[in-house]
Amino acid sequence: MDKSRKGIILAGGIGSRLHPLTQVISKQLLPVFDKPMIYYPLSTLMLAGIKEIAIISTPRDLPKFKKLLRSGRQWGLKLTYLEQRKPNGIAEAFILAEKFIKNSPSCLILGDNIYYGNNLSKILKEVGNDTNNSTIFTYQVKDPKRFGILNLDKEGRAVKIIEKPKAPRSNLAITGLYFFPKDVSFRARKLKPSKRGELEISDLNQSYLNDKKLKVKILNRGFTWLDTGTFDSLLEASNFISLIQNRQNTIVACPEEIAFANKWINKADIKKVIKDMQSSYGEYLRDLIK
Repeated sequence: MDKSRKGIILAGGIGSRLHPLTQVISKQLLPVFDKPMIYYPLSTLMLAGIKEIAIISTPRDLPKFKKLLRSGRQWGLKLTYLEQRKPNGIAEAFILAEKFIKNSPSCLILGDNIYYGNNLSKILKEVGNDTNNSTIFTYQVKDPKRFGILNLDKEGRAVKIIEKPKAPRSNLAITGLYFFPKDVSFRARKLKPSKRGELEISDLNQSYLNDKKLKVKILNRGFTWLDTGTFDSLLEASNFISLIQNRQNTIVACPEEIAFANKWINKADIKKVIKDMQSSYGEYLRDLIK
């Protein structure tokens, strides 16, 4: 993979669908079973081999993210923190992060999205190797009116992206994980706000599709994609992670384990992390370095 690819986690917004839980804390800091929600998108970027990552959030919540994640050095990462004062759309992230991205390809993941499946790291790295095109990940859903939907022609080729269609022609939802080439900030600046007053990620993806520079990766039945933006989906995600971890005696989205496997950190680094950790998470890491 191109080592210069930068990662972005968009963890802004007010989380109104989760009030009163999110009235004093960011949605992405809420627990999903045994770890903060943001660990999951962070781990996805790490599985893609990305080490330089920008966290975008509100002025209220950024200090909390800094306290939790720090510089990222404990995982072999370099973290940058950027403010989004108002939720002006997902595509605005590339304008806010323009100086951070510079002249590099990038990968954006939404802070409330969870991905799990076999060979996920291999797939992400293969996609990351293509620095000339953008790539979206789609997943079949039963309620396509809630999502950005990808329409296909009779030959199965992508033809149009529709944001929350009233009469969906497809059930392929575009998930919150996007790989882009180095011109993404330039394209984002050319977007016009939608009727909602936001810079839509669907419009950005459509621009690449129009130029025949959009690739589509369909996540099949071997994968699970969870969008944890509601009470029910938050509980569902926690139950899913609990089931997987207890059945398989593993931990999903463990930054220390991923960093150790990538040889970004060593046993001594993990010992520092677990020094005062008396949880099952800490015990897992102790067993990892025995």
